[in-house]
Amino acid sequence: METPPRRKSGLNLPSGMSEASLRLETFSGSSRAVSSLSLSSPRVVSSPRAISSLSSPSKTSTCSDRFIPCRSSSRLNTFGLVDKGSPVKEGCNEAFSRLLKAELFGSDFASLSSPAGGGAGLSSPSKNMLRFKTEHSGPSSPYSPSILRYDSGVSSETSTPPKPPRKVPKTPHKVLDAPSLQDDFYLNLVDWSSQNVLAVGLGTCVYLWSASNSKVTKLCDLGPNDNVCSVQWTREGSYISVGTSLGQVQVWDGSQCKRIRTMGGHQTRTGVLAWNSCTLSSGSRDRNILQHDLRVSKDFISKLVGHKSEVCGLKWSHDDRELASGGNDNQLLVWNQHSQKPILRLTEHTAAVKAIAWSPHQSGLLASGGGTADRCIRFWNTSNGHQLNHIDTGSQVCNLAWSKNVNELVSTHGYSQNQIMVWKYPSLTKVATLVGHSLRVLYLAMSPDGQTIVTGAGDETLRFWNVFPSIKAQTPVKDTGIWSLGRTQIR
Repeated sequence: METPPRRKSGLNLPSGMSEASLRLETFSGSSRAVSSLSLSSPRVVSSPRAISSLSSPSKTSTCSDRFIPCRSSSRLNTFGLVDKGSPVKEGCNEAFSRLLKAELFGSDFASLSSPAGGGAGLSSPSKNMLRFKTEHSGPSSPYSPSILRYDSGVSSETSTPPKPPRKVPKTPHKVLDAPSLQDDFYLNLVDWSSQNVLAVGLGTCVYLWSASNSKVTKLCDLGPNDNVCSVQWTREGSYISVGTSLGQVQVWDGSQCKRIRTMGGHQTRTGVLAWNSCTLSSGSRDRNILQHDLRVSKDFISKLVGHKSEVCGLKWSHDDRELASGGNDNQLLVWNQHSQKPILRLTEHTAAVKAIAWSPHQSGLLASGGGTADRCIRFWNTSNGHQLNHIDTGSQVCNLAWSKNVNELVSTHGYSQNQIMVWKYPSLTKVATLVGHSLRVLYLAMSPDGQTIVTGAGDETLRFWNVFPSIKAQTPVKDTGIWSLGRTQIR
């Protein structure tokens, strides 16, 4: 039987070598792997196992169990990964350690963790991983904690909690009946002296009520043809001035109930009075302001002309340098001691200006309030005439008074809410709103210690409210006053 001819191989083999003696050898990282592959048979080359076992001739294959990203762009300083380095073991090649760190963590990490000239070893990132550390570089965001004044090193639990608002009693601790107390916006019929005596004008008479013992004294009676339109104590509290509907200004000694002097000059009712240290100013429906000096025999020493309607608000500044006047012409005028014309004419109000108050805490700061059509409290810098701020109260502003104990002021109101409001300055946040009067709260005075206010209204009542803290201890005002809660009659 003839043996079939063997298929001729495509390889030119040397003599004495057969194809069976050929075997595939691979050498990782060597150029011989390519030449050995060229000697292998087509069957061996097409094997997937053989192909997968080949190594790249240009790059060393590294086996690992997880993917390690390039950390050249990472901010490892932020996470405290370079705080400490572990010591280099004996026998380690320093150059190899640097290369290894550069390969694993990036070139920036290697330069940071290896000081110049030193042999610092490989840092262990697992020790401080995910431990946040505040960067000391400047903030790059407008919402950065340093811009918001927040210190990340201080716990929020240790920060000072916001101060709770001061509590003001909502009910009066004393109510007095005041029969015939007139419901007239342009009159000023209540004032409290520095000697703790309250003066009230009721009809044709003026009554004095002692806050220390609740004693009521009748100061004067003007008779059937006249009426009391205004009362005002001197700063020392010994003398009291009385403005009448006939245009007179009377000065009485309050301790002896004796009239000292009567001065004329106005053509009609004198609805507002204001003392400084030695001068008494009076405002009238005749639109004029008269300056009276008790040391001079004349009725008045000067006349201030500037308003176009009745003068209903009048206050001297605490340093006696400036006089503020408000009128039914919606104007607020400021005068100095020697001027016959106003140095400021403020016309932003849109209704009568009766409520006027100078701040005892800041020189040249004046507050004024407008009537029903205006309803605003406005704050002025009288050194330049600029309006500093204003707030719409929602009601007719009848009176204003600053507290001498704290930087707050109280306002009383008429149409339509008849309320009493306490404001914090300069934020103008509302501290309290007090209600109780059934008609416009037209009259306001403050006690000598600055803690209690008295309000009067057309409902013929006087109500005493503990509103402000004492000047020494800034503690909440207690609801119990020096007088027992009750309702008595002032005459």
